[in-house]
Amino acid sequence: MPRVIEVKNLVKRYRKADTNAVDNLSFSVDAGEFFALLGPNGAGKTTTISILTTTLAKTSGAITIAGFDVDRSASSVRKNIGVIFQQPSLDLNLTAEENVRLHANLYGLYPFRPTYVLMPEPYQKRVRELADVLGISDALFDPIKTFSGGMRRKLEIIRSLMHHPRILFLDEPTTGLDPVSRKNLWEYLRQVRNQERTTVFLTTHYLEEAEDADRICIIDHGKIVSLGTPAEIKKGLIEEYILMDVKDQKALRSELTHLGIEFSVADLFRVSLNGKTAYQIIKAIHTPLTVLKIHNPTLEEAYLEMIQREAE
Repeated sequence: MPRVIEVKNLVKRYRKADTNAVDNLSFSVDAGEFFALLGPNGAGKTTTISILTTTLAKTSGAITIAGFDVDRSASSVRKNIGVIFQQPSLDLNLTAEENVRLHANLYGLYPFRPTYVLMPEPYQKRVRELADVLGISDALFDPIKTFSGGMRRKLEIIRSLMHHPRILFLDEPTTGLDPVSRKNLWEYLRQVRNQERTTVFLTTHYLEEAEDADRICIIDHGKIVSLGTPAEIKKGLIEEYILMDVKDQKALRSELTHLGIEFSVADLFRVSLNGKTAYQIIKAIHTPLTVLKIHNPTLEEAYLEMIQREAE
């Protein structure tokens, strides 16, 4: 697959800082991929996404977005990306639709018209389609000042999708959204990816949203600490095991030892899977069990354990 994002040895150090905010990051993202960037507060996520979207200058390194160098061809980069920043960027003096229309005009998508009804039909159709998806059709012509934080977030999402971007950068995109709106947004983004092969680059604190990513990059203190598929990250960071107990612990010890199954004992027997399935191990044991718990870690557990390790 062609790579639409290439980052090599990216470094960002702010003035008077003692350490790098982003410290020698290198990764790539394929066309149509769903790529998630995770990390605790202060890890360098927002700095990285700001550099990739041309709103912040890097200290050193090389970056290409959609085949364009972010330094030499920033304008071409911006034409190929959509961005939803963590901080709101709406004009509170305009209506919702006027904010979208201004954005469309600045991107050169449509010539300026003073009212919505005078705008071309493709513009009107696109606005209505996106407003329906995110559930703000009834408020499309209301002043932004009357919008809740969640509604403003929805409008920013609409604005970022107007020009059918090749790459969509999402910096905490669902912050402030209710569960139904969050679900609708992700369903629409899946549809966009399938139909238009849009690349999605996400930073989020909702780890369940990253579970569906093709690949995840976890950073801490500006450095990559893990990069791979969700399954690879979970496998590399957390052990899968079974917790069990029996009335006759001596019999279980003997049986596990005879079967060559690795285990340890505290309050309960902790049996490592070591590449086997829980079913295979349980089926092999004939000693009657009184306790059985299968520990199959989620991405969130893997993430939290990684952060704890880095803090130690």
